[in-house]
Amino acid sequence: MNAEMVQDGFQFVEGPVWVPARQELLFSDIPASKIYRYKAGKVDVFRQPSHQANGNTLDPRGRLVTCEHETRRVTRTELDGTIVPVASHFEGKRLNSPNDVVCKSDGTIYFTDPPYAVKPEDRDLDFQGVYRIAENQIELVARDFSKPNGLCFSPDESILYIADTERGHVRVGDRVFCQVERPDGMRVDAAGNLYIAALKAVEIFSPTGQKIGAITLPERPANLAFGDADRKTLYICARTSLYRVRVPSSM
Repeated sequence: MNAEMVQDGFQFVEGPVWVPARQELLFSDIPASKIYRYKAGKVDVFRQPSHQANGNTLDPRGRLVTCEHETRRVTRTELDGTIVPVASHFEGKRLNSPNDVVCKSDGTIYFTDPPYAVKPEDRDLDFQGVYRIAENQIELVARDFSKPNGLCFSPDESILYIADTERGHVRVGDRVFCQVERPDGMRVDAAGNLYIAALKAVEIFSPTGQKIGAITLPERPANLAFGDADRKTLYICARTSLYRVRVPSSM
């Protein structure tokens, strides 16, 4: 499959999330410190400054949850537009640079915290963690990743996929689910197939870990999200451009 360009001219786009209530796509331009909105064929600025927002997701109430590099925190945008922090420290130490984030249907938030956006001398934590936020409490899920990055759940939420960019694989718990070069953002479709933004393409794996396809682009993909009314359009953030491609099944 080949992807169609929606718009180019960005600096480094990431973190796409589809907002069903408004039938629009939100996505981050990290160095520009903006969150953009794509709706009805047009792109405009949703938030500026975004504090170098990276990953975005929605919680069960439709509130935007965002990883911010500049502030080294995870925030939630309330329905009235108020932005509140939900995680900034672990055991009294500042987080590194929260990267990607997902929410379960019960409201539990999971996020990754690699050190990409923080100087070594400014780090408080000496590991790269995966965290869970439940009932306003932050808990460490894992600390044995080299560069934890993309996250997503299987359709029934029984499996949490975690990409380790540096080690070149996607894990489920302590098990390597698949090997892929420089994995970043991920999504699953309704059939449980895993779409991974990798070094040279969006690579597609079956629920058993077998590679079953790829989506090629002229730029390296970073993250992706299913959207449109039928959720069968895959939107892909790839460096300086936003792309889309229709797929048979979606989530």
